[in-house]
Amino acid sequence: MSRYRGDGGPYAVAHRGGAGLAPENTLEAFALAHGLGIGYLETDVRATSDGVGVAFHDAGLRRVTGSPGRLADHAWRDLDRVRVAGRHPIPRLEDLFTAFPNARFTIDLKTARAIRPLVAAVRSCRALDRICLAGSADRWLAAVRTELGPGLATALGWESLARLALAARTGVRPWGVVPAQFAHVPLRLGRIPVFAGRFVSMARERGIEVLVWTVDDPALMHRLLDAGVDGIITDRPDLLREVLIARHAWGRPSGSRSPAPG
Repeated sequence: MSRYRGDGGPYAVAHRGGAGLAPENTLEAFALAHGLGIGYLETDVRATSDGVGVAFHDAGLRRVTGSPGRLADHAWRDLDRVRVAGRHPIPRLEDLFTAFPNARFTIDLKTARAIRPLVAAVRSCRALDRICLAGSADRWLAAVRTELGPGLATALGWESLARLALAARTGVRPWGVVPAQFAHVPLRLGRIPVFAGRFVSMARERGIEVLVWTVDDPALMHRLLDAGVDGIITDRPDLLREVLIARHAWGRPSGSRSPAPG
């Protein structure tokens, strides 16, 4: 049975480990967020050329490491020498699962090539009951569910999310929405607003909990929580923690507070 889904308080999710606290998707970022009591950690997964699943967002290495080329063109032994922001190694998924055994992970599957490494990492670390797969094409989510079984928690794939968001903005009945436990909704894509208040009620009718990303402004966090969203995905988990404390919502089951690893 999945331990991922909460039971009451808002979900507090550290985006890319808490990218406002330390370089994104590094063990330092995850450790800082988890040390605050954040039990939900969001990351990305891509595959190296030799099939190792790593926590890395971009297709290219340059933005966060300064190195040229695409991550998918490098074998793990080569990436082991690449550093994020000059000093942080790129972690494998297994490294995160092992370093934070009490944490729950939202995993953004960036490419179809990462499906097999993701499945292998989840199986080897017996992490199925504490992950949620997100940010992917509906068919990729279905492929992972076929491999890992119906116990896998998922957020809506992009196609289903777009259909539900369009229905919320236009007031029409949504169609073609694949069943999922969560919807991770961006505030906007470019200049186009995505989140609408009606989205929450439409999602709730389908048993879907709504989390909004990426929200780093405390005033906006308050407004979204007042609007009934079930959680916030943020680069600043320290600020979200303060918001939840002020709302007397910190420390309820969905608000995390898993103990930090020893």
